[in-house]
Amino acid sequence: MQRTLKSRSVKSLLALAAATLGLYAAAQNTIVVDGSSTVYPISLAMAEEFTIDNPGIPVSVGFSGTGGGLSKICAGEIDIADASRVVKASELEACAANGIELIELPVAADALTVVVNKQNDFATCLTIAELNAIWAPDSQVVNWNQVRAGFPDAPLTLFGPGTDSGTFEYFTEAVNGKAGAIRTDYFPSEDDNVLVRGVESDTYAMGYFGFAYYAADSDRLNAVQVDGGNGCVAPSAATIESGTYTPLARPLFIYVSTKALESKPGIAAFVDYYLSEDARELVEHTGYATYSDDVYAAVAARFAARVTGTAFRDFQPGDSVLDAVKSNE
Repeated sequence: MQRTLKSRSVKSLLALAAATLGLYAAAQNTIVVDGSSTVYPISLAMAEEFTIDNPGIPVSVGFSGTGGGLSKICAGEIDIADASRVVKASELEACAANGIELIELPVAADALTVVVNKQNDFATCLTIAELNAIWAPDSQVVNWNQVRAGFPDAPLTLFGPGTDSGTFEYFTEAVNGKAGAIRTDYFPSEDDNVLVRGVESDTYAMGYFGFAYYAADSDRLNAVQVDGGNGCVAPSAATIESGTYTPLARPLFIYVSTKALESKPGIAAFVDYYLSEDARELVEHTGYATYSDDVYAAVAARFAARVTGTAFRDFQPGDSVLDAVKSNE
């Protein structure tokens, strides 16, 4: 009896050891993606489809904001950072200090979308000047009738991304003229679904986030048209592609760690899939706009050549993404 129990014990320990080694191997092989909540739906869809055909290469996707993702990739904690803004020089320096370089890959285009409650039938279009009056650091606007004569005498409640968000930085620069410049009396969250629920629950609320979150909840929210100087334009894939939705259209990126590429062969396969023609349908399903074939060909060539750094430092709304990608060939 003792010999049998001992034998079973050894077998159990061997089985446990094998399982532990299997979990360790899987963990070592897992591609870890984190960062922008705007890019999150795209990366999540890519990960789900990729792992169907590549079950031995698990992909974990999270969202801690663009700033959070870039901080983690520079610390060597993740392999790919989702970003809804261009990487900063200080972030590239932080990566370099740890022997990490970043490959910058634009993967989709977004219409940063201003939303109001479904019951709001008056704020159908706002100018950039009016958005600035609402969101500027020194704004005293607390009521809708302060935005425009004829708007109702009703309190204005504001919801927006947190300070780690690339959406926050892009919006504040486009609307207020300086990244990070904003009033402080609004409700922030890095989770765009929290912002959706906040605006949905308050008749006189306003918020902003990536177009995909509006597209998923268009029956619960109204998108505000934006007048950037040439009339009112609604956010959509078509207006992003035509360049008419300014200044709130922007490229979305993934940044790939060169150090991670060297240690995890599966990353190259995942990125190749991310840039493939078949995967573009996933981008469209999330509500974002895709680029033309020549843009993706240039992006794929940039990845194949392992070109590091940023080509979008001076990029402005309306500029050619293709020209930017090919600028350091």
